[in-house]
Amino acid sequence: MQPGEKKKLLSRLARAEGQVSAIRRMVEADKYCVDVLVQVAAARGALARVGGVVLENHLQTCVASALDDPTARDEKMAELMDLFTRFAGLGKGA
Repeated sequence: MQPGEKKKLLSRLARAEGQVSAIRRMVEADKYCVDVLVQVAAARGALARVGGVVLENHLQTCVASALDDPTARDEKMAELMDLFTRFAGLGKGA
């Protein structure tokens, strides 16, 4: 991962950590459920964006470098299908 990209990613993660801490404080203070849910959705969105950046980096580096080797390519394709199955609800049974 490029240093600038990594810095942005770490910044996003710090924001997500802050959101999760805020959610904890809201629950401890018995805040209105809808307000808590809005913050949960915001934190999930922030983490989803982090995941998207990491996935894009993986595709541009690890997967791209495996394309010229049929065995490595097949391994990376299986890995990607597993990722999509686990994180996007795609694949078997979907």
